[in-house]
Amino acid sequence: MNKFKGIIPALVTPLNADETVNTKVLCELIDHFYAKGADGFYIGGATGEGIALKTEERMILAEAAVERIDRKIPAIVQVAAADFNDAVLLAKHAESIGADAISATPPMFFQYDADDVYNYYKRLAESVHIPLMMYYNPAAGFNFNAEIAAKMFEIENVTAIKWTSPNYFEMIRLKDLTHGEMNIINGPDQMLLMGLSAGADGGIGTTYNFMLETIKGVYDSFVRGNIAEAWEYQNKADRIIDVLHKYKTIPATKVILKEMGFAVGECTFPMKRYSADESAKIISDMRDAGLEI
Repeated sequence: MNKFKGIIPALVTPLNADETVNTKVLCELIDHFYAKGADGFYIGGATGEGIALKTEERMILAEAAVERIDRKIPAIVQVAAADFNDAVLLAKHAESIGADAISATPPMFFQYDADDVYNYYKRLAESVHIPLMMYYNPAAGFNFNAEIAAKMFEIENVTAIKWTSPNYFEMIRLKDLTHGEMNIINGPDQMLLMGLSAGADGGIGTTYNFMLETIKGVYDSFVRGNIAEAWEYQNKADRIIDVLHKYKTIPATKVILKEMGFAVGECTFPMKRYSADESAKIISDMRDAGLEI
């Protein structure tokens, strides 16, 4: 089984004023991150505001991204939707355009139990012939543990999980229960080194959009066995992340990308929109924390 590994940006979705996808800027971002050494791209996830976009716009986003990536590195398309039929539609579309994998959070809001979530992933995985990466984030409303995730791993095509939880004990147990075979990707950017130490094969994250080289420093140093250097990079990243967390993460990330020269637009309504003065303060605070932009 081929595993996704390394540093995979959770791509911001550039938007026009009418909340349609700005494919020109999307391609600029992909080119930039590929040149900086990205090991893959995660498209239409939480950072990419996927579930807030119209289904047709999500298809445009996926198609433009996959075409630009052009199989140079993996493209993972997040397909979860409020309507399960839309999720299946998006999954089939992702496969048809050449995506390397689909990903999905569990069904949200209602109190689904483990059997419900198993059936959800089974049906979604059966709709395609490419890998499915589960997306575990406690904020989505369903809590995985090692046993539940290992049970999901028995479903054909379910090969991976994006683990956006600080519970690394359960990650270690999951790695053990699946005999090291499950492809686990770390979610929390501020704890990438902890995730790698617990057995993660790489990371997917928001801050990779504006400090990819620092995050790659964590991963590359860890792979080389230079843990002291990896901690230096992680500490540098965490000083920046600490400031980021004082703001709304996705809108602030777009502010930073605009400062970097990418016309990514605003976030989907009603997400926070920062004024010019507020944006200047974000940039000043981030630079004071060590962000080089």
